[in-house]
Amino acid sequence: MISHISIRDFAIIENVEIDFHEGLNIITGETGAGKSIVIEAVSLALGSRADTAFVRSGKEKAIVQLAGTHKGEEYVITREVSAAGKNLCKINGEIVTLGHLNLLCKKLADIHGQYDHQSLLNPDYHIKLVDMYRKDTIGPAKQKVASLYSQYRDISNKLKQLLADAAENQRKRDFMAFELEEIHKAGLAPGEDEALEEEISVLQNSEKIYENLAGAYELANGEEFPALGSMKKALDMIGEIGEYSKELTDIHQQMSESYYIMEELCSQIRECRDRTVFSPEDLDRCISRMETLNSLKRKHNASLEEIIAYGEELEEKLTQVENIDSLKTELTELKEKCEADLKAACQELSALRKEAAAELEEKILAELGELNFKDAQLSIEFQESTEFTDNGTDVVEFMISTNKGEKLKPLSKIASGGEMSRIMLAFKKIVGDYDEIPTMIFDEIDAGISGITASIVGKKLQQIAENHQIICITHLPQIAAYGAHNYKIDKESDDSSTYTTVIHLRPDEKVQEIARLLGGINITDITLQSAKELIEASK
Repeated sequence: MISHISIRDFAIIENVEIDFHEGLNIITGETGAGKSIVIEAVSLALGSRADTAFVRSGKEKAIVQLAGTHKGEEYVITREVSAAGKNLCKINGEIVTLGHLNLLCKKLADIHGQYDHQSLLNPDYHIKLVDMYRKDTIGPAKQKVASLYSQYRDISNKLKQLLADAAENQRKRDFMAFELEEIHKAGLAPGEDEALEEEISVLQNSEKIYENLAGAYELANGEEFPALGSMKKALDMIGEIGEYSKELTDIHQQMSESYYIMEELCSQIRECRDRTVFSPEDLDRCISRMETLNSLKRKHNASLEEIIAYGEELEEKLTQVENIDSLKTELTELKEKCEADLKAACQELSALRKEAAAELEEKILAELGELNFKDAQLSIEFQESTEFTDNGTDVVEFMISTNKGEKLKPLSKIASGGEMSRIMLAFKKIVGDYDEIPTMIFDEIDAGISGITASIVGKKLQQIAENHQIICITHLPQIAAYGAHNYKIDKESDDSSTYTTVIHLRPDEKVQEIARLLGGINITDITLQSAKELIEASK
């Protein structure tokens, strides 16, 4: 639920604070006063794209803050749009991406405006409505279809690639076999070149290495300069007095550790010295092997690891050439089996959708009947696509007739804006019940309607508001009368600027506003009485 919105330097709004409440919140005002601008600001906070045109003339940036709750969690959303084009999104003070903001806001509120007519006219949206209606059962079936479709697509692509590569690989067969034999004959091992470089370096400098190792060992543990022996004597001397203080005990412990480390290092130096022997044969062998490796690396312009991987690729291609018929048969059989499984899953999904569509038809018709479509007919029609998709093979379209004697036709053929507004409201009522969106916002819901139909729409909004927070902009008194909380937008101007204000109306002010909607500038006792009657009738 949206509890508060703060709008600063947004279009003609300098500074507006609005507290929204549960139930039906109605916003009215003169044409051009800024009613739709408030919805634009709410829409911006809920993740719509920013535009520098939103920034009030002469100001550096527009700021919209929205406070709301979702499933017990409180959120404060901030959007800042600068005149220079920078856009900032925050949730509870933390900067987030617009995509992250959209993920949250889709759960917070649903905004209905003129663009929603377009989505309802698009048949691609119709199948989504059916799927949402029974998402608990249709959802798992869709996941199964999507998984099987992914397998089917992968196998089909492999088979297609196998057939496409077959002729080319056959033509290159002899050359690939030659290259593979050359790589196999070389007997390459990952990292071999680096190990050879180190071995060659050791062999080329073996005399110096031996001398230094021998000298180091003599200094550490030789007969003339027995550093290790002296260290052992020092250790024993400290050990004899270690019991007299903790400090001496600690010194003995550290010296002991150092002694054993030194002893181990001496052993390693000795072993390394003993195996350091200059061998011209070994050096020639290493240099020859390195030349072989470098020759291959230059030829393929690749590292040793890349050449090994290339050899594995050649081996796979040659195996395909040799076994093309069996591989083709294997992939074809896999594809046929997967296609059969996918077809069965698509049929199961379609059956679930048709079952849901039958229930949805009844609910939509009932809503349309309450919205003064007494003779309406509705059919959710299914066609089967010739191609598999990750969404199955169903093509769904809502067909409707709003008048007696008329044939069913696509929603896109309905010309009346008033009819579309009421049809959209019927859909919103049902979708809202199973989509669990706490707040629904309506702009232009009253386009093309008046009179009794307007009162019916107001009543329907009131019904929806029993389970949802509704924020609705209207210019019709019949709808405004149903508001549990009414707001009036005023626009004022001085010599240099235009300002918009929003007032939360008291009951007596609500009567005045509805009387204004009924009678215009001249409010009479008759229009006041009519306003009171409308309000009373809405209860």
